[in-house]
Amino acid sequence: MKKILIINGHPNPSSFNYALAEYYKNGAIQSGAQVDMITIATLKFNPNLQFGYQKRIELEEDLIESWEKIKIAEHLVWIHPVWWGGLPAITKGFIDRLFLPGMAFRYRENSIWWDKLLKGKTAHIITTLDQPGWYYRLFFGRPSVNQLKKSTLEFCGIKPVKVSYIGVIKTSDEKQRENWLRKVFQFGLKNK
Repeated sequence: MKKILIINGHPNPSSFNYALAEYYKNGAIQSGAQVDMITIATLKFNPNLQFGYQKRIELEEDLIESWEKIKIAEHLVWIHPVWWGGLPAITKGFIDRLFLPGMAFRYRENSIWWDKLLKGKTAHIITTLDQPGWYYRLFFGRPSVNQLKKSTLEFCGIKPVKVSYIGVIKTSDEKQRENWLRKVFQFGLKNK
């Protein structure tokens, strides 16, 4: 039984991202997977990494519980919108506060290299856009994907990381949204 963790990074509970997370979850449960969820917007924590890595800030209870879920999971599913080319601030703050040296990676002494402490996990980024995915890749260089996939997940040893674009959201109709929900349900059903 595959252990899947869905991480919803949209701050608005009435957003389409919440529906996507539910459909993925329903598909994964139907496949027999063990599914857990983190809805970042409902967590109680300070998203500001106030002192960088110079001084450790104690993790709030919600972050401790979230980290336990991340450690247990074999497959992480990140669902978030792209805003100004990047992640929502609350999602970035979640990563800043939780993916820390000694937890997600470890710097080697007197070296530019590091140890990847989350090896053995895979991930899928499902991101919503108000532009076509190809346009986001070609004209903007997909900064949110580079940040989350390359600079965070792969940096910590999570591979492979699949990326799926859902959009154009702002011009979509009900039929298109239903198609996207069915597609994400299938991702969950196939545990990808």
